[in-house]
Amino acid sequence: MTDKKTRATDYPGYDVLDKRDTPSWDEPTREVIAQRLATPAEPRFFDAVQWRAVCALCSRIVPQADAAPTVPIAGMLDTRVHSNQGDGYRHAGLPPMQRAWRIGLAALDAESRAAHELPFASLERAMQDALLEQMQRGQLKHEAWQGMPSKLFFSERVLHDICGLYYSHPHAWSEIGFGGPANPRGYVRLYYNRRDPWEAAEATPGNEEKAREENRRVR
Repeated sequence: MTDKKTRATDYPGYDVLDKRDTPSWDEPTREVIAQRLATPAEPRFFDAVQWRAVCALCSRIVPQADAAPTVPIAGMLDTRVHSNQGDGYRHAGLPPMQRAWRIGLAALDAESRAAHELPFASLERAMQDALLEQMQRGQLKHEAWQGMPSKLFFSERVLHDICGLYYSHPHAWSEIGFGGPANPRGYVRLYYNRRDPWEAAEATPGNEEKAREENRRVR
């Protein structure tokens, strides 16, 4: 069991980790989830400067200021890039993953210093968001990008990696009412507005306590 979450959710009282020792998950599933829960706190791939930028970037793409426990997105990203295990494909306009992240982070800091005389991690949030919006639109053109399109880096690396990693973590599953991998139990009631007994109940106005009570029994 883990500490119960207090993050905002439409599935009150639900913690997917309550399934850990039930028939919902088998041993390989438990091992994978244990690895995600044990994400190292210190980086192994990114250096100190890159790590500051990564932490700031993750906090703007998926803010978690009021969430507890938080998903260690920056640590998960470092682990993924350190392992150099990609998706099995790569956009032709991007260099390999490790090089793309090194270039992208250096370019983001270069753009930030050019505009504000400070690295990205030292900017106020509104300034960080403004730079990221420019990246999203492909308006960042500093030579530090080394020919890598900022718009492509934003869509194919920043959003793809950070959001994908966030929603691969059990704390995020609890937030969205996901029961985790369908192994070995699986899901059988696939029609909309129907759920299996081991799935979380979504709260609607007026039935929050009923949903909470149901979710405390979900295993």
